[in-house]
Amino acid sequence: MTASPLPVYLVKGDDPSLLSQGLSTLLGQLAGGDSLGIEHLPAEADLAVALEALRTPSLFGDRRVIVVRDVGRFDAAAVDPVLDYLGEPSEESVLVLVAGGGQTNRRLADAVRKRGHVVDTSVPQRAKEKTQWIADQISSGPVRLSPSAARKLTAHLGEDLGRLETLLAGLAAAYGEGATVGEEELEPFLGEAGGVAPWDLTDAIDRGDTAGAVTALHRMLDGGQRHPMAVLSTVSRHVLALVRLDGAGVRSDAEAAALIGTAPFPARKALAQSRKLGSQSIARAVKLVAQADLDLRGASEWPNLLVLEILVARLSRMG
Repeated sequence: MTASPLPVYLVKGDDPSLLSQGLSTLLGQLAGGDSLGIEHLPAEADLAVALEALRTPSLFGDRRVIVVRDVGRFDAAAVDPVLDYLGEPSEESVLVLVAGGGQTNRRLADAVRKRGHVVDTSVPQRAKEKTQWIADQISSGPVRLSPSAARKLTAHLGEDLGRLETLLAGLAAAYGEGATVGEEELEPFLGEAGGVAPWDLTDAIDRGDTAGAVTALHRMLDGGQRHPMAVLSTVSRHVLALVRLDGAGVRSDAEAAALIGTAPFPARKALAQSRKLGSQSIARAVKLVAQADLDLRGASEWPNLLVLEILVARLSRMG
C-alpha cells in the first residue's frame, strides 16, 4: 500500500474502538513508518479545508495524508466538491474519511468504492461468521491462545470486541510475541466481562437455565451498559412473539417469521418455545413482564436489578 496508495479511503464501523483501531492500522500502512505527512483536521473543519490541503504538496515527505472525521455531518452540497476532486485527484495526497456524525452520504460512499477503498471494521452479526471473525483476529494476533483459552476469551468479551486487540497486545507484552497462552496465563488480563447479545438472555430463559439467564442479565446491565428498561424491552418483545404465535396455526419457520417480523432462525426458536409453554404459561409470562414494567416505573421499592433478576428467574423456571 505504501508504494501506490489509492486517492481516497473510507473507514466505517459500529464499534468506536474497532473504528479507531482500523484507522490506526490504515494510517500506519499509508505512512510506511513516517507519520509526519499525516494531518488530522480539527473536528469543526469542513471539506473545503480538506480539499485545499489535498492540493497542497507536503513539506514533510512524498505523500500527504489528510484525515477527516465524522463525515456523516456533511450534506450533499458539501460533498459535491469532493466528488469533483475525486474525478482528478492529486497523485501526492490521500484523503482518509472516517464515518460518524450521522449517515455517510451515499454518493460519497459510492465514489470511494469506485476510486478508492472502504475499510469496514464492523463485526459480523451472524453467530457463525462472528465466531470465525474472532478466531481470525486471535490467530493473526501476537500470541497463540490454547483452544480452551480462546473459548474463554471469546465468551468473556461477549459483544465488547473492541478490547480484543488491546488484550492480545497486553499478553504479548507480558509473555512475549509468539508465546502460547493458556487459561491460567489469560485469567489475570480478562478484567470485567463484556456485554452479551439480547438473544443470550432470551435463549437462557427458553432453555430453563436460570443461572445462565441471571448471568446474561448482569452482563447486559454491567458490561453492555444497557438501561434496565431496555433489558425489559428485550424480554417483552420475546414474550410478545410467543403471544402472537400461540394459537396462530403457524406451520413453518417462514410463516412464523412473517408473523412476528424476524428472520427464520429466531422465528423457529420462538415457535418451538410457544408450543412448549402453551397458552396458560404464556399468559403467565405476560403478567410477569407487565408487573416488572410497573415495578421499574416505581410501583415497587425493590431495586431495578432485583426486579429484573426475579423476572428472568421466574420466566426461566417456566421454560
